[in-house]
Amino acid sequence: MAQQRKIDWSSLWKKEDWWALWLGLFVFLLAWFLLLGWVPKTSVWIDPSKSISTASKEFAYLGGWSLILLYFFTLVVLSIAAALMKYDVKAFAVGYTVIFWLSYLMWWFSNYAYIAATPDVWPRYGINWSLSLTGEAGCIFALVLGLIIGNTVRKLPKPLEVAARPEWYIKTAIVLLGAVVGAKALQNMTVAAEVLTRSLIAIVAAYLIYWPISYLISRKIGLDKQWAATLASGVSICGVSAAIATAAAIGAPAVIPGTIASIIVIFAVIELIILPWVAAQILTWAPLAAGAWMGLAVKTDGAAAASGAVTDALIKVKVPEAAGWVTATAVTVKVFIDIWIGLWAFVLALWWVTRVERKPGEKVQAVVIWYRFPKFVIGYFVTMFAILALASFIPIKDAISLASAVTGQSDVLRQFFFLITFTSIGLTTNFRKFKEIGAGKAVVAYFISLLVIIFIALGLAVAFFAGLPLPKS
Repeated sequence: MAQQRKIDWSSLWKKEDWWALWLGLFVFLLAWFLLLGWVPKTSVWIDPSKSISTASKEFAYLGGWSLILLYFFTLVVLSIAAALMKYDVKAFAVGYTVIFWLSYLMWWFSNYAYIAATPDVWPRYGINWSLSLTGEAGCIFALVLGLIIGNTVRKLPKPLEVAARPEWYIKTAIVLLGAVVGAKALQNMTVAAEVLTRSLIAIVAAYLIYWPISYLISRKIGLDKQWAATLASGVSICGVSAAIATAAAIGAPAVIPGTIASIIVIFAVIELIILPWVAAQILTWAPLAAGAWMGLAVKTDGAAAASGAVTDALIKVKVPEAAGWVTATAVTVKVFIDIWIGLWAFVLALWWVTRVERKPGEKVQAVVIWYRFPKFVIGYFVTMFAILALASFIPIKDAISLASAVTGQSDVLRQFFFLITFTSIGLTTNFRKFKEIGAGKAVVAYFISLLVIIFIALGLAVAFFAGLPLPKS
């Protein structure tokens, strides 16, 4: 008879998974009471002196000093958690300081108008061209910088080794992502109901096709089950967040989601450059289908939203009434995709423990499933439903306004945690190890899966959105 496994309550303060939950909820709680108005917002800029503001106008007097406050706030909170997890706190503080400032420098630089501004806002900055990558390019630059450092030094210095914790940072960001999903869902309740309904149907249809195809392609190419499952979620749902949530659910080693995250980001940039132009050539007759295609095909939230904005700007030249709706459709579709993160993490945790890893005749205890289930996903649903619940207590317009204020503060921290995640991924990714861990096969599997998904997404976008008239503003 199998020995009953007891819950180890010390994991509540000793494990990164739990600390991602606690930190995410702590930040969300502060934002809920509008106590993070001082956090710095980095806007697209031409004049550097106007690049940094604050989430709330009442703290505008802080200017660039808000960035210093963010540094000390995150340093203290993360260091407390690091101490309770028995990390070398001094080394962590030093390493985190380096990661913070290098990451923010990349984020600030990426918001330079010639890099970030999408075509629809060029006149605002007095420019007539840009790379149109949006500020999300900061994550790409942070990843590249991390890769350069991580692959040029013979051995990563201990402070960076201790502080480069990509899974911890992104899990915290995912908790806060729930609030963003909830807020966008509230906002979209005022958008045409047809767009919402078709988005949901298209996502269900897409995901039931995407994931198994990607998984089977990965297995055929020779990836093991953990690599295949993580890659399938990354290419099927919303990129890096889904890959890391899946890896946590199935107990995959950190090198797997780290490597796949790098692959996802690289291909997302390629998609962002190519797909909006293609959409503008072939889908001018169906603007909403063009937006849906971006949401269904482009991985990572930032790249999908950016591709929607670029497609919007290109199509509205020929179809002025489509302005705004292409972007809205892309974002709406992406919101529904994001909801799958938590649901699929739970399904995979259950499947992996009861089917993949279970030995014949072995009875799986419920507590084992609980241990495997990624705890930060709980936070994702808590923040999402907390925002959605606002509509049950106050008028929808007031709910949208309050949700916007809350996420306006919490989302700065979400973006920040995503940013340092990519720096950390770069620092901990060593190309010399790619061959031995099968990264070459992962690249091939991802590329083939993505190509298949892009064409399936195009078909679904046309099928569900081509006949839908543009909603009236």
